[in-house]
Amino acid sequence: MGQGQADVALATLRECSRNGDWLCLKNLHLVTAWLPLLEKELNVLQPKAGFRLWLTAEVHPRFPPILLQSSLKITYEAPPGLKKNLLRTYESWSPEQISKGGILARAQSLFCLAWFHAVCQERRNYIPQGWTKFYEFSLSDLRAGFEIIDRLFEGGKPFQWEFVHGLLENAIYGGRIDNLFDLRILRSYLEQFFSAHLFSSASAGQRRSRGGSHSFPAQISLPHSCSILDYRSVIESLPEEDRPSFFGLPANIERSSQRIISSQVISQLRILSRSVATGSKFDRELWSNGLTPVLNLWKKLNQGSTLIHQKVAPPSEGHGSPVLSFIVLEQFNAIRLVQAIHQSLAALSKVIRGTQLLTAEVQKLAAALLNQECPLTWQNKWEGPEEPMQYLRTVVTRALAIQSWVERAGRQALLSDTLELSDLFHPDTFLNALRQETARSMGCSMDSLIFMSSWQSPISEAKLQVKVGGLQLEGCSFDGSRLSENQHDSTSVSAVPPCYMAWVAQVCVLKKKKKKTYQCISIKFGG
Repeated sequence: MGQGQADVALATLRECSRNGDWLCLKNLHLVTAWLPLLEKELNVLQPKAGFRLWLTAEVHPRFPPILLQSSLKITYEAPPGLKKNLLRTYESWSPEQISKGGILARAQSLFCLAWFHAVCQERRNYIPQGWTKFYEFSLSDLRAGFEIIDRLFEGGKPFQWEFVHGLLENAIYGGRIDNLFDLRILRSYLEQFFSAHLFSSASAGQRRSRGGSHSFPAQISLPHSCSILDYRSVIESLPEEDRPSFFGLPANIERSSQRIISSQVISQLRILSRSVATGSKFDRELWSNGLTPVLNLWKKLNQGSTLIHQKVAPPSEGHGSPVLSFIVLEQFNAIRLVQAIHQSLAALSKVIRGTQLLTAEVQKLAAALLNQECPLTWQNKWEGPEEPMQYLRTVVTRALAIQSWVERAGRQALLSDTLELSDLFHPDTFLNALRQETARSMGCSMDSLIFMSSWQSPISEAKLQVKVGGLQLEGCSFDGSRLSENQHDSTSVSAVPPCYMAWVAQVCVLKKKKKKTYQCISIKFGG
């Protein structure tokens, strides 16, 4: 379906119904607007006893629910793995399609396309390290890539690799990608699997030191053949389980992937352990059993603290220092967040005790907490952990830590102490405030400043600088001068020595670069 076959399909449906034959209509998700006509036709049919109608479709939000309800439904999911993916591709291609014209480079290009398609799809198992999100790379992308390669080899013209790169990156596979870093990965794959060097190496029989053709795993080499059987035998030699090296990923990525999958399973089990109707209507006993742990935790977190009763005036513009202005604003927002959470939980507690009427806001709050989700009203004020209890612990911990920041800022000792950016709700804004204050003290524009860091000693060129502690790295270790990867454990977390950070004039950086070579790493704060 989807290629002007609607009238032919209806005529064939009537004929098969009269004769008692079987009929299969494929890809109905491409003709959702035509499906109401199919429903009407099915309602007036008087089929013979042996008649069967098979319908296939991918998931589609506009598929008519009535047609689904009147059908016996079977769903299937393709088995995972690079090997299975490649076998499915070569099962969909005929021997004539591979050997067409007897052009060796064409048959090898199709194998590279199948490998590229499989890598793009199976890399989705390593989100967010592989791709940042799930991209719907589908069979239609593979078909479009096949047609491009097929047309480029027609007429004996020189093969244009740039043409393949451009179409696959901008129109087909890359058209689904909306992240710059994912696009760089896709571009890298295209340059590896669709290049004249790859085919020249395979034709000359060249091998890497570990064996195999350039850009492929050690046990893979492009067959010097146009026979589909030779390519299938190469695929059969692959292991059943994928190796991270097939995707250009580090060996320890498996542990990280397994941890993410297990967290998702645990989250789903928590939701399944509760009744679906628990949050949809008020049941005092169910609400009390499910929400009392949250209420007790909040009460325990605030024992001995004045956060829920503290009164802080909205910050004014009278502070001369951008850093001090940021700290005051951060304290105000922290206290306001704590008190907003306290008010919502207090209202929920009163409803459970029967001293207050149920409102729509309390209903939404209870439904989210019972489903182990952080309420949207809290996340709108500060986007933190998704698990409610972890969110509450983090909010109170940071709100109390900010009080010490305000005290140190009041006695002009903030920038001289070792700071932990994880104490802040908005650590990136603090660094911007430091940038603004540095620009004011130096009498220059903010755009002319460059961010610098040093683990060995204070930054001599800096007018203002901060010493940041509590830094951590996951999957590797850093001793202040050398970064080393943990080969077998991507989940291990190691502490990083305190680091000096400052905004420095660009002229000073250029002068120092002539004397010294810099090596940079990226660290995320406030995790």
